[in-house]
Amino acid sequence: MSLSESFGYLPSSWFGFVQHSFALLCLVAVVYKVVVLLIQRRDALRNFKAFTGPPGHWFFGHVLQLKQDGTDLDRMVKWGEQYPYAFPLWFGPCVCYMNIHHPDYVKSILTSTEPKDDYAYKFIKTWIGDGLLVSHGQKWFRHRRLLTPGFHYDVLKSHLKLMSESAKTMLDKWERYSSSGESFELFEHVSLMTLDTLMKCAFSRNSNCQTESGTNEYIKSVYQLTDLINLRFRTFPYHNDLVYYLSPHGFRHRRACKVAHSHTEEVIRKRKEALKEEKEPERIRTKRTLDFLDILLLARDENKQGLSDEDIRAEVDTFMFEGHDTTASGISFILHTLACHPEHQNKCREEIAQVLDGKDNMEWEDLSKMPYTTMCIKESLRLFPPVPGMARKLTKPITFVDGRTMPAGSLVGTSVYALHRNATVWENPNMFDPLRFLPENSSERSPHAFVPFSAGPRNCIGQNFAMNELKVVVALTLRRYQLMEDPTRKPKIIPRLVLRSLNGIHIRIKALDT
Repeated sequence: MSLSESFGYLPSSWFGFVQHSFALLCLVAVVYKVVVLLIQRRDALRNFKAFTGPPGHWFFGHVLQLKQDGTDLDRMVKWGEQYPYAFPLWFGPCVCYMNIHHPDYVKSILTSTEPKDDYAYKFIKTWIGDGLLVSHGQKWFRHRRLLTPGFHYDVLKSHLKLMSESAKTMLDKWERYSSSGESFELFEHVSLMTLDTLMKCAFSRNSNCQTESGTNEYIKSVYQLTDLINLRFRTFPYHNDLVYYLSPHGFRHRRACKVAHSHTEEVIRKRKEALKEEKEPERIRTKRTLDFLDILLLARDENKQGLSDEDIRAEVDTFMFEGHDTTASGISFILHTLACHPEHQNKCREEIAQVLDGKDNMEWEDLSKMPYTTMCIKESLRLFPPVPGMARKLTKPITFVDGRTMPAGSLVGTSVYALHRNATVWENPNMFDPLRFLPENSSERSPHAFVPFSAGPRNCIGQNFAMNELKVVVALTLRRYQLMEDPTRKPKIIPRLVLRSLNGIHIRIKALDT
């Protein structure tokens, strides 16, 4: 007798019972989820009762007011003027972040070892894994200690020539824009250049990504992932893993992750094969300067334990993204800012010409001989921080300088963009003024008023690498081209994982007689 025939002997009432039981189970699950969300909302309201903020919708929170049209960051600055120090920001009915934008509050958070929040950053984990950006506790401490040698003075010194090579490749490609006088979009070119630099410096690979025809698939996947992660955070139903997984955006996210992961897996695989051929780690160490990937693969702690394959991929994915996308944002906005301020651009060029004195490449000693250019870079990082915000989750209660407190479990977001334009800290905050960073002008200012690379124990491990690349690219660019603003295409700035422009970043250039 078949199974279907056997079921024929069961009474119809039995099937009815199963259907009703399943429906009841679904109802219980829905009610349970609603109760959990209501409890979260109650706790958030109670946690932030000492803080007032802009009114929001009961269900959507402040999401509808953040229109993704290039005005959101300036709206955050305006809200900061109305609500000094901090204000609650709701994303949906239950998720609330305390948005802080004053150095005194920022100091309390960034000088602590509080972990990154487990809400927004969990959306990134499927892409970059549990690397330095999102890990915490002993794992973060161990990885940070093992990776620090990758950013030692001797390693960074060996990068300058490679940075110059990649920058020159990009500048050679710009000759056609100089000849035609047409406006062109910066970010795409700079992204390829910073990826090329990263592949050479951190992974000892010539990617040829700047000279290949067509769109680079890895950079395309990074653009897609940062947009999708931002969309997921703003769309309350997508906070549920199952809902997001079944959605078209979830499918696109998985497809983009597959492209990004295949890129990093190939880099790791090829290096492992090379290390097998060389065999003896000590011989490798004496043969050449170790790069970031060498250090990942050869690192050992006090118990002679290295990083697992999963940990290695997470750190490669993290550095591959952070090492090229944040610097691409910083360089693009710096070049655009100098194009908009020709008087400062010319002062930088004069200083660079004196430092290079006819040389084609930057040398290590040159990096410290460009004080005015460095101040211009810092002022651009102030106005256009590559990472416009970051978030932590409190593991213990905290009391701020004004006496207001927040309990453990609270989510705290640092608005770097609003902090850097806080009128109580910066005079004429929207004006480009590099002289703010003269020693005599910054000595009285809180060190937590300017945090483009974060601050405290969880600051950016690659900040010296990034600053060196910014200086090299700016110097070689200004030596070769006059940068000019395109007044018809002003950037519409939007917050993603890094700072971007909705309509790109456009300039015009003119070749100089070098």
